Amino acid sequence: MAALEYYDIILKPVVTEKSMNIMEGKKYTFLVNPEANKIQIKEAVEKMFEGTKVAKVNTLNAKGTKRRRGMTVGYTAKTKKAIVTLTADSKDIELF
Repeated sequence: MAALEYYDIILKPVVTEKSMNIMEGKKYTFLVNPEANKIQIKEAVEKMFEGTKVAKVNTLNAKGTKRRRGMTVGYTAKTKKAIVTLTADSKDIELF
C-alpha cells in the first residue's frame, strides 16, 4: 500500500448538531481515512489549516451497517472519525 499524504487523510468535516456545539471548545470532527493513525491526522490538520496547533486527537471506528435489498444482504463501508482538539492559542478552523 502506498504511503498516505496529508490530503488523503482528511476526507471531509462532519457537520451535525453535536459537532457544531463542540466547536465552541475548539474541537473539530472530521471523517478520516480508516488506515490513518493519530500522528498522521495531527500532521494533516496542521498542514491543511495554517496557524493551527493540535493538542489532542481522539479517534473512533464505526463498522458498516447491515443493508438488505430483497434477498441480498450486504454492509456499508466502515468509517473512521477523528475529534481534533486545538490549543488555546491556536487559530480557529473556518469550515464555512
